[in-house]
Amino acid sequence: MSDSFIVAIDFGTSYSGFSFSMTPREEEPDPHLPPWGEEVGLETPKTPTCILFDEHQTFLAFGYDARVTYVKMRGDDARNKFFFESFKMSLYGRSLGSDLTIMAANGKPMKALTVFTAALRYLKDAALTTINTTSGRKFIAADFTWVLTVPAIWDPAAKQFMRKAATQAGMGTRGHEAQLIIALEPEAASVWCKRLPADGFTARSHGDHTLEQSPGTQYIVVDCGGGTVDITVHQVLDGGSLKELHKASGNNMGGQTVDQKFKALLQEIFCDGVWDEYERQFPGEVQKMMYDFTLFKKKDQEVEISCPYNLGRLAQEVRDVEAFFHGVRGASWNEGSIQISRETLRSFFAESLHGITESLTAILSTDVQAEFILLVGGYAESHILQRHVIRQFSARCKVLCPFRAQEAIVKGAVMFGRSPEVVASRQSAFTYGLAVRHRFDASKHRADKKHSNRDGEWCNDVFMKLVSVNEDVAWDATRDHVLTPTGSDHLTMDFAFYSTERESPSYVDEEGVEKIGVFVVRTPDTRLGLKREVRLQLKLGFTEMLATATDVESGLTESIQLDFMRKL
Repeated sequence: MSDSFIVAIDFGTSYSGFSFSMTPREEEPDPHLPPWGEEVGLETPKTPTCILFDEHQTFLAFGYDARVTYVKMRGDDARNKFFFESFKMSLYGRSLGSDLTIMAANGKPMKALTVFTAALRYLKDAALTTINTTSGRKFIAADFTWVLTVPAIWDPAAKQFMRKAATQAGMGTRGHEAQLIIALEPEAASVWCKRLPADGFTARSHGDHTLEQSPGTQYIVVDCGGGTVDITVHQVLDGGSLKELHKASGNNMGGQTVDQKFKALLQEIFCDGVWDEYERQFPGEVQKMMYDFTLFKKKDQEVEISCPYNLGRLAQEVRDVEAFFHGVRGASWNEGSIQISRETLRSFFAESLHGITESLTAILSTDVQAEFILLVGGYAESHILQRHVIRQFSARCKVLCPFRAQEAIVKGAVMFGRSPEVVASRQSAFTYGLAVRHRFDASKHRADKKHSNRDGEWCNDVFMKLVSVNEDVAWDATRDHVLTPTGSDHLTMDFAFYSTERESPSYVDEEGVEKIGVFVVRTPDTRLGLKREVRLQLKLGFTEMLATATDVESGLTESIQLDFMRKL
């Protein structure tokens, strides 16, 4: 593997794509972003995050190909297939495990890990095919460092789920975990935007220098995706590296909340079961309507969408189509087209924009001295969103949006893959700790935690803090601890790790404290009794955590990638 060969995959809620760089190590990466959509007469930087399986759950197609194939299907043919879109959001805010199932458009369940793995395998294979075709060489996955982007506000379980799916898809193998890097989406966008000149943004100049040439500058990155709005705050350090000043925040009020409001209006218009029947019979046509709307919502103007023939036919069987629009505010019928007023379109954005305003207001109420707000992601290309943020916050910060905002994350991910140390430090999202035993002290320990053995009385389940929530953690940070056994004849030592959003719990079984990993280290040489030492090293500065414990006497070692995926 050459660490100078980088492939970054931006797996988005609405759209996905990849970028790659083959420049030598001593040169700055030059991300290449191949276009998508030739098969449908388009040229776009990403392809829809849609995937299609046959009735036996065998992979058929991804992206534009999956959407077009599904749209053309009719009746039972469409209902028997497993079609998924926006399935990335199935990982947000829920308990995760390898057996998690998600629902296809036909209402049938399928294992989420199977769906995600197939999608990532397709993107990996597409990247290799593109690179091999353009280079005239024969590269394999092991020749590259792979970078996979995930929302920063996702909990650690979702990030680990994505690593597992990517590994099963062939990006990184056991023993070569460093070949696959998990990058946080707003961080990747920040890495790209900080190097852009003033004319790389659509509006609001930030002077003649790039942000990375302005040490001390603080800015807020607002990654507006289809599913999540992901916000981080960075300060530029000498040399252009970044320091996180505020732990990742945001919500699930991305661009798809706008799409859902549009769909709810269609349900209101085509009432009396018409829309429900249309969705059931013609799911492919519904996908086409929703796709058309995603293009319209970028503009701040009246929307006019042609009414599909089958929707009009089903409506006509109940009453005259125009009659469905009576009493529906902001929508009208115009010779075969559905018209939605500009005011109604803006109302679709209200909930999402309110969430963005709340998040930014909360950050700006702290001691953060941000000079800029950077809007990135596909949803950031909406004129309604851009104007709202400028109107709300331009008195406090200059609002910048890079040209081709949809590309910032995947291009920045390539840069991050080459130099992960560019994010010099992050703020810990959780307090992390280890379950230990202390000598029992009746004046400060709970009586129910008392445990006795031949070596004395002990207090079980004490929370030994390793990292505090909101603590600055350097990118290459490690924490080292020496622990000793609580039994002179014990042949093993158990290590159980926990996380919590609380600052300082006393015991690991308190509310809000969750187990995230456990392993056992053998300590076969008992001659030193309670004076034996086991050295624990915790690597925690990157986007994931690795714990290693070593018995000093025997040299026996155990390691674990801390496990946040609870068994369902």
